[in-house]
Amino acid sequence: MPEFAWPWIALVLPLPWLLRRWLRPAAPEQALHLPHPGLHLASVAEQTPTGSRTWLLVLAWLCLVVAAARPQWVGPPQAQQRSGRAMMLAVDLSGSMRTDDMELAGQPVSRFGAVEAIAGDFITRRAGDELGLILFGSRAFLVTPLTYDLSAVSAQLQGATVGLAGTETAIGDAVAVAVKRLSALPEPARVLVLLTDGVNNAGNIAPLDAARAAKAAGVRVYTIGIGATEMRVPDLFGTRTVNPSADLDEGMLRTMATQTGGRYFRATDTNELASAYRAIDALEPMPQQGPELRPRHELFRWPLLVGALCLLLAMLPQARRRTQAVSA
Repeated sequence: MPEFAWPWIALVLPLPWLLRRWLRPAAPEQALHLPHPGLHLASVAEQTPTGSRTWLLVLAWLCLVVAAARPQWVGPPQAQQRSGRAMMLAVDLSGSMRTDDMELAGQPVSRFGAVEAIAGDFITRRAGDELGLILFGSRAFLVTPLTYDLSAVSAQLQGATVGLAGTETAIGDAVAVAVKRLSALPEPARVLVLLTDGVNNAGNIAPLDAARAAKAAGVRVYTIGIGATEMRVPDLFGTRTVNPSADLDEGMLRTMATQTGGRYFRATDTNELASAYRAIDALEPMPQQGPELRPRHELFRWPLLVGALCLLLAMLPQARRRTQAVSA
């Protein structure tokens, strides 16, 4: 159904008539001061607009007022479905995330490169969730507050670089930042997904202390330990096999998840990392009826176009007469 966003604009409709009634044109000798008293201006016959021109001007003014009132076509109410879940993603940016022990599409990539690709896809599938992003290294930073704008969260993740927050790993601080942001929400909605490849060696809060705070606040923590178990590195005699994830504190990550009602996932390659995100993605959503919205389509362009066309048609005869006068 059609509606006007600013119907009060209609109050200016009689403005041209009022201006014509109150502001009458002055006589030539009153409008222009002549230096010589004996000089007089010849009176010029007042040109009154013809009937068709008058109606064109009236129609142009009416169309401009209608366009200024912002006519809109308002559709039927549409309920917005939201899951009611608020999820924070905490991603490790410590120096070890540069390790090229992952493989994506047959090509070796760094741990953070794999996270960018797979977590980015995870973010796009969380429609209906509020999502936030925490990046941590030597310190933890809230980069994106909880928002329904998933593209903003994805853009912040894609724009991050390893070492941006320092080269060490402050896992406890990252959990504490997430708990602070989630604690004000309804308890069933609070979820933290924490991804790291190392052990807590920085920050002011121990991970298990942060886990106890998360449990008290009703925040479920899902932890993902990333990193391959074998990697070939060069040495004096050619190459040798090492475990690039030797520093990963799996026990601590598993305990944090268990204490808070979450789960621990081990991702030694991109397939396992994708499986971990799919498992988290399968969390049963809690349908929540969001506010009803009515789609609105702006229609002001059409009366504006008609008004401009009427004004142009009304001005054409006068412009033609001026052209003929100049040529004569």
